[in-house]
Amino acid sequence: GRTGRGYPRSRRASTRTSPTTPSPNTDQPPSHGAAQSGTSGSHQDTSGSTSRGTSGASTGRSITRDTAATTPPLVFPAPSASWEAWPFAAALPSRVGSRPALWLCRRAPLGRAEEDGCGEPCPSGRPQPPPCSPAERPKLPDNYTQDTWRKLHEAVAAIQSSTSIKYNLEELYQAVENLCSYKVSATLYKQLRQVCEDHVKAQILQFREYPFPVCCTDSLDSLLFLKKINKCWQDHCRQMIMIRSIFLFLDRTYVLQNSMLPSIWDMGLELFRNHVISDKQVQNKTIDGILLLIERERSGEAVDRSLLRSLLSMLSDLQVYKESFEQRFLEETNCLYAAEGQRLMQEREVPEYLHHVSKRLEEEGDRVITYLDHSTQKPLIACVEKQLLGEHLTAILQKGLDNLLDENRISDLTQTYQLFSRVKGGQQILLQHWSEYIKNFGTTIVVNPEKDKDMVQELLDFKDKVDHIIEVCFQKNEKFINLMKESFETFINKRPNKPAELIAKYVDSKLRAGNKEATDEELERILDKIMIIFRFIHECGAAFTSKLEGMFKDMELSKDVMVQFKQYMQNQSDPGNIDLTVNILTMGYWPTYTPMEVHLNSEMIKLQEVFKTFYLGKHSGRKLQWQTTLGHAVLKAEFKEGKKEFQVSLFQTLVLLMFNEGDEFSFEEIKMATGIEDSELRRTLQSLACGKARVLIKNPKGKDVEDGDKFIFNGDFKHKLFRIKINQIQMKETVEEQVSTTERVFQDRQYQIDAAIVRIMKMRKTLGHNLLVSELYNQLKFPVKPGDLKKRIESLIDRDYMERDKDNPNQYHYVA
Repeated sequence: GRTGRGYPRSRRASTRTSPTTPSPNTDQPPSHGAAQSGTSGSHQDTSGSTSRGTSGASTGRSITRDTAATTPPLVFPAPSASWEAWPFAAALPSRVGSRPALWLCRRAPLGRAEEDGCGEPCPSGRPQPPPCSPAERPKLPDNYTQDTWRKLHEAVAAIQSSTSIKYNLEELYQAVENLCSYKVSATLYKQLRQVCEDHVKAQILQFREYPFPVCCTDSLDSLLFLKKINKCWQDHCRQMIMIRSIFLFLDRTYVLQNSMLPSIWDMGLELFRNHVISDKQVQNKTIDGILLLIERERSGEAVDRSLLRSLLSMLSDLQVYKESFEQRFLEETNCLYAAEGQRLMQEREVPEYLHHVSKRLEEEGDRVITYLDHSTQKPLIACVEKQLLGEHLTAILQKGLDNLLDENRISDLTQTYQLFSRVKGGQQILLQHWSEYIKNFGTTIVVNPEKDKDMVQELLDFKDKVDHIIEVCFQKNEKFINLMKESFETFINKRPNKPAELIAKYVDSKLRAGNKEATDEELERILDKIMIIFRFIHECGAAFTSKLEGMFKDMELSKDVMVQFKQYMQNQSDPGNIDLTVNILTMGYWPTYTPMEVHLNSEMIKLQEVFKTFYLGKHSGRKLQWQTTLGHAVLKAEFKEGKKEFQVSLFQTLVLLMFNEGDEFSFEEIKMATGIEDSELRRTLQSLACGKARVLIKNPKGKDVEDGDKFIFNGDFKHKLFRIKINQIQMKETVEEQVSTTERVFQDRQYQIDAAIVRIMKMRKTLGHNLLVSELYNQLKFPVKPGDLKKRIESLIDRDYMERDKDNPNQYHYVA
């Protein structure tokens, strides 16, 4: 037996035997025979018939040697029995009468005997013959090699001429195996190569003599030539498959062990490449014909794509595709689309031209899939994109982008974005023209006083339009969104104050109308849109809404964080049974709260630590501070009537969870267990025991919670709803808090007053007190007392922004 590479197995590889079956070439049952690890044994049998055998359990010839990746599949008929008569046994000397008596094991080719014999039991069960020495190995007849090669040569010639083979294929295969076993592999390989080479050389003559115009314009002759060369190639491949099937033993032993020799299949490719395709005349005719077919297909004609696929596959298999075809193909493609781009840009409108470009790109992609080599795809598509798009980017946008945007041509704008995104620098040029369009269109709305009546509505409609284009056509590209915002900010501030004034009046009119003109939901949407426009105004926009925007941003980011956290928790070994949601609030955007330390249960603390580890692992250097006063939860509870859910604050949650451990607790016990400060705990217990939904029973009864009060779980609690929200009782605002709030509002407003005074004085240079106050009332949009204005004027005089007139104390001068 041999391994997949044809090398002998170890002598101890196998001792299995299989029963023998009669050979199809003899009427006598085969005698025994055995061979292993390259050895052969022989003995004489009175039946005089000769047979060969294999060990193992198979009942037919099985060839399992490896083949190269590019080698075609083996085409070879299997015999009907595992033991059959050796086809050439009759040519060997016979010891009894005229019938040969030599028996060989299939796994021991002739010439592989060793001095110690094979040592394997005979499949027939007969005693094993004594080991034979090299001197006793049977010798081939004198003319056996020549006669065998003559048969093989005739078979190869018949294959090459497509005629019937006189000999059985099994017989031919066995002949090759026997020759290789007697050390004539090298000669056999050379003879086979020479026969194949002579045949391939003869094929070149039919193509050199074939009529073919030099300019390759006769498409009929070109097509006939391509079909002829394709038939020659297909015949050659089919012939080499058959030849290799016969010479498979040679290919998988001698050739495989000699790395410098090409396999029989590769030898066939090499010969065809060297003697047919490498011929300049034949190669040029072939490439010209292929290019002519592709040119006709690009012009809209129907061509034989299977012929193109076969020919280009041939060039690829022969490893001449890139050097002989691809370079010329890309050059012609470049010239074709360069001329086509120049011509169509003059003849067609932008939507038609872009549709043509998309069609061309789709066609070239289909050619790659159908018959071109996949390595051609990248340079081919790049060539089409460069000539039809890259050379005309600015011209396309100048010629048609404004019309597409004015007419809201969604499909054409989508196609424009997709095509420009394929070309280097295309998206940047589209961004520039997009920004210019928004600025120009928006300016016509804002600067024209005649449009003041409808300015706000037109701005809202224009904003909706560009948002829709960004979402549908530009795939929500952040660059287009940011540039749109910058463009809006640019044109809306070309006319100071007026847009803000008109927006305020527009909002006032909508709010006065209330639900007469729109539902609450529609009114909310309108106000949201107006606030977006309001942000773009320099004097009134971003500075006034930055904190609110920051709050909204925090809430959106918190949603994303929680999605990641839930995925993180799924990978934890013990995820727990509490569903935690955390809102990450930036301290600069939100009101400040005094942190309150309370006693959370172990599960809550564990979840907090898990989230802290998760969040700080993603955002190192940040600090988390838990705001327990803002927490809330959903609790499930069981009563005699059934299950209920409570939506409660975190403080209410801590109190209610205590009643899992007992039915009655005093105020002091609850305070000690939860750690909630006194006033906050009293309000919490009030909400649970004195409100509408009384989950707890207070003893003694009363509206206020006093020291020593007892609280009992209300097992008889009833409510018509399944989920009940228990609101926390809020404290009324004290006088001190009202004063503090007023001071904070005035502190915020005093900066606006100062800025207004400085703007007026900078413009007027000199102004009387009454006129200054009058101007301030006109500019300030909130109520202000005359005394507050006087304080701010004095403050600016002290800080040298302005000064009093030396002769008239009621007149002020601006200090530059």
